[in-house]
Parts: sequence; structure tokens; C-alpha cells
Amino acid sequence: MSLFRTKPLAALLDGAESTHGLKRVLGPMNLIALGIGAIIGTGIFVLTGQAAAANAGPAIVISMVIAGVVSALAGLCYAEFASTVPIAGSAYTYSYATLGEFVAWIIGWDLVLEYALGAATVAVGWSGYVVSLLHDLGIAFPAVVSAAPGTAVIFADGSAGTAIFNLPAVIIAALVTLLLVRGVQESASVNSVMVVVKVAVVLIVIAAGVSFVHAENYTPFIPENRGAFGEFGWSGVVRGAAVIFFAYIGFDAVSTAAQEARDPQRDMPRGILGSLAICTVLYVAVSFVLVGLVPYATLGVPAPMAVAIDQVRAESAATGLAWLTSRLPIILKIGIIAGLTSTMVVQMLAQPRIFMAMSRDGLLPAWMSRLHPRFRTPHLTTIVTGLIVALAAGFTPIGVLGHLVSIGTLFAFVVVSLGVLVLRRTHPDLARPFRTPWVPFVPIASALVSFLLMLSLPKETWERLAIWMAIGLVVYFAYGRRRSLLMGQ
Repeated sequence: MSLFRTKPLAALLDGAESTHGLKRVLGPMNLIALGIGAIIGTGIFVLTGQAAAANAGPAIVISMVIAGVVSALAGLCYAEFASTVPIAGSAYTYSYATLGEFVAWIIGWDLVLEYALGAATVAVGWSGYVVSLLHDLGIAFPAVVSAAPGTAVIFADGSAGTAIFNLPAVIIAALVTLLLVRGVQESASVNSVMVVVKVAVVLIVIAAGVSFVHAENYTPFIPENRGAFGEFGWSGVVRGAAVIFFAYIGFDAVSTAAQEARDPQRDMPRGILGSLAICTVLYVAVSFVLVGLVPYATLGVPAPMAVAIDQVRAESAATGLAWLTSRLPIILKIGIIAGLTSTMVVQMLAQPRIFMAMSRDGLLPAWMSRLHPRFRTPHLTTIVTGLIVALAAGFTPIGVLGHLVSIGTLFAFVVVSLGVLVLRRTHPDLARPFRTPWVPFVPIASALVSFLLMLSLPKETWERLAIWMAIGLVVYFAYGRRRSLLMGQ
């Protein structure tokens, strides 16, 4: 039973009162911007097209709504925890307080799938849009170093072949790592600017594209199932929701910055729920326009919004709208690239703080909680995160990464939702600046729907999750459990 020994809430709250050297510089708008920065990214700019082409067809709009409802349920649970225990660590810390060290380790290890591999997925999408932009500018980027090994590509001479690795994805991972080592205030400022840019991009795509949608592209709205679960039909809508769920990942990343918020009890729920509400409205609108512009089958590419933008350019040229045929597609692609960069900033900001929290509990080596003497950032874990992101982005296909991130995040949502119920029972009198409404319905519904979405993911994804967790168990019993500060007390 020592495996399920919980960390005393008094110790967690004492940790919340101490900055441990981290700077409290983030206000409510910074936190909302962090949430939007993490949410609007590869999910909407890349995976929407992939899920429409392979799973849901035009009904990706329904998938988006389903994923948004699931995220809202989980967001309410995260908001309660973030205001009650405002300390870095997110779901890892919440699990330690409610379900015990072993579960906390499982979640901490699982969060690598959400944040580090999430950033890697974004990096792959970033690479796709950069290559597309360079093509628009008349620059042919070498196809052999533009995608994961084994990916079919077309070389400059028109011949077909396979890529070796994804160089642009590795480069952006390195650049974001350098920015995050420099400081959280600088990173938040860069993120805020990029958030404005990418929200503007989404609004421009909606406004410019709505005039060029074709009603026939919505028929059939739910394509007939092809005989296998997840390949269109209603099962495809559910599978699409599980895949596109990645598009909503990010609001929980706000909770990892709790010790850098000026007033975390008040502002953390605002950051989480505010960013989620804004993004849901934008997502439903842009996905509806996207599948209306071009046949859904053409969207299964690394840069599907680029396909839609090019379609708008072609059709606007036929109608004499020159302003849409010249600079707008390039401007939009630059905005998308900036938006994907901000998503990476937030996700790669979150992962080192998970490592840092685990290190301070003794579950990971002590050097992982060291702060830079000048910048006061967890620079060593930031560099480790950067290496993980670069390797995963350079050598793993985006489809594999996206599924792993979705299953890892849904798993964390299940645990956090159940944790709300446990904490309500074990500490009913604890001060809760934000309370999840309709308990126990909301936490139970959040855990149940998240688990059902997990079940809809492919068997291969579950196998990869099992392998990753098995590695985590080896690390925990070989190192973490013996070095745990809680177990040593």
C-alpha cells in the first residue's frame, strides 16, 4: 500500500506559497494567451484535415464538437485543482495528492506523451507549412530531409523516393529550446504576439473561405462506413473526435505555470476555461469552412490548410479578386507558422516543469530541478525536452505522434477527473476558489467519455502506450521508488 501513499496537502500548499526561485510574472491575460497558444496549433492546422480525410469526412465538424465537450468537462476538473493546489506539476501533482505516488508517477511519465510528443507533432506540422511557404517563394527545399524516414516524397526532378529525416522540425525544436532557456517572461511575450497573429489567421481563413465553400463538398455529410471501425460512418465520427481531440490539448498546460502566476487561485481557472471557450468557437467555424472549400479526401496531407488556401487563391483568381491571388496565401502561411511556433513554446514550457516537480519529489535525479543562475528557468530539463522533441519530430510520422499524444492526454484527463471526486471526499473542507459544478456528474462524465475516446484509438496506439508505460515502470522501481522523498519519510 506504500505505492499509493499520497503526498500531504499541507506540503503541496507550502510548495505553492514558495516560488522555489521561479518568477511570478504571469497575469490573467498571459495565462489565457498561454492556453490559446497551446490549443490553436497542429490540431486545427494539421490534424483536422487528417481526421476528415481518414475518419469523419465533412462530419469532422461533429467530431470537433464532441472533442470540445470532452475538453470542457475535463477543463472544469482541472480548474478546481489548479485553484486549490496552485503549484507546478499539473496532473502529476494532483494525482500525488489524491491517488498516491505510484499513480502520480504513471501520470508524470504519461505526460511526456502529451507535452514533449505534442510539441514534436507541432514541429512536424510546422515543417510542412515551412516547406509549402518556401515553395510559394520559389525555393525548393530538399524533399529528402523534409519528412520522417520512409515517408514518400517527390524530389525536385519529379522522381519519387523516401525521406531520411525531418530537418525543419529539428531546427524549430532547437530554436524554441533556446527561447525557453532564456526566460518565461520573454517566452510569454513572444507567445502573446504569436497568439494575436494566429487568431487573426483563423479569422481570415473563415472570412475569406466562407464565400468559396461548395455545398457538394458537404455531401454525404457522414460518409458510409467502409467496413472497419473508425473508417467513416458514426464510428469514424467518434474516431475523428479522438484524433482531433489533440486540437484541444493545451488548456491544461496553463496549470503547469501555476508557480509563475501572480494570483494563481483567481487566474488559473480564468486561463484554463477562457482559452478553451475562445478556441472551441473558432474551431467549429474553421473546420466547417475547411471541409467546404475542398473535397475532404484531399486534406490528408501535412499542411491541409495550405491546400484550402491554395483553392481559395485559384477560385478568387477566376472571379477577378486579385488581392486574394497575390500575397494573402503567403501571409496566411506565415501566420500559421507563427501560430505553430507559439504552440511549441507553451508545450515545451510545460514539460520541463513536470520533470522539475518529479525531481523535487525524488522520483527523478536532483539535477532536473536546478534553475539557471541568471534566467531562473529549469534550463537542464528544458534542454532534455528539446532533445526529445527534436528526435521524435525528426524521425516519427505525424500520424503516430498525434495518436500517442491523444491517448496520453485522455489518460491524464481520466485520472484528474477521478481525482476531483477523491479530493472532495478526503478533504471536503479544503478551500476551493473554483469548484467544479454538478459533482459527481461532471467528473464521472469527464472520466467516462475520455476513456471511451481512448478505446476508439487504434490497437497500435494502445500497444505503443503499453510499451512506453512498461519502460516507465522499470524506471520507477529501479530508481524513483528507492529515491522518493515521500517513501523515505
